[in-house]
Amino acid sequence: MKGVTLNMENKTSSKIDLDSVFSVKNVSVNYGDFVAVKNVSMEMYKNKITAFIGPSGCGKSTLIRSFNRMNDLVPSAKVSGEILYQGINLYDQNVDPVQVRRRIGMVFQKPNPFPKSIKENIAFGLRVNNMTDNLDDRIEKALTQAALWDEVKKDLDKNALDLSGGQQQRLCIARTIAVEPDTILMDEPCSALDPVATKKIEDLMQLLVNEFSILIVTHNMHQASRVSDYCAFFTTKATEDGRRTGELVEYNDTKTMFTNPIQSLTEEYISGRFG
Repeated sequence: MKGVTLNMENKTSSKIDLDSVFSVKNVSVNYGDFVAVKNVSMEMYKNKITAFIGPSGCGKSTLIRSFNRMNDLVPSAKVSGEILYQGINLYDQNVDPVQVRRRIGMVFQKPNPFPKSIKENIAFGLRVNNMTDNLDDRIEKALTQAALWDEVKKDLDKNALDLSGGQQQRLCIARTIAVEPDTILMDEPCSALDPVATKKIEDLMQLLVNEFSILIVTHNMHQASRVSDYCAFFTTKATEDGRRTGELVEYNDTKTMFTNPIQSLTEEYISGRFG
């Protein structure tokens, strides 16, 4: 990092600093003059799974990509408001986005392993981050954490593209956690998988949350209710020019969200009456 570290182990000034992973205050994301999502404020917590739900186009993926500065890679994107990560403003001019992405890893909707061996997929990020000491042990640890080691340990030189879709996604998770992030962002990680592979990813998330904070975007209401501790519901509203922008409707613990939501719009979406 350019003069700023994301290691907050010694920061104990308040309860929020100890328990909060993200503190989002009045955040909006624009693509040019189009407001994709606006005025979002919420608190997300360490070692918890937070699910983002809502209809297509409501800004869920746009918002989650602002949490590790992936939107920096889109020339027209602009993030306003404040996103604090363990007390540090992620958009401070002294914060290095490359280091942000190491600390806050991301798993995408479609499995995207490199066209290399299983071993080299894991080793790639470790080499980029100069984490090559005990390389074989690090690779085994990451694959074990991703519940994949027992399935591939005898064939680490196999091309990753020859794995099944579910195995590829777990490999991508292993590749993400190999560089020892604090938080994992998951953008619809099961949408391209069958029910059996989906169940394995969901079970894996329940294990990983003991070591990582997890944010997941999902269109699957049952998945959100099964795996998450907290849930944020977004929807779209029409703007004056006829386009639609995303807004946060309700954010609560998942049990309350699914059994006794505060907003009628939340209940209508969860019950399938719209969206």
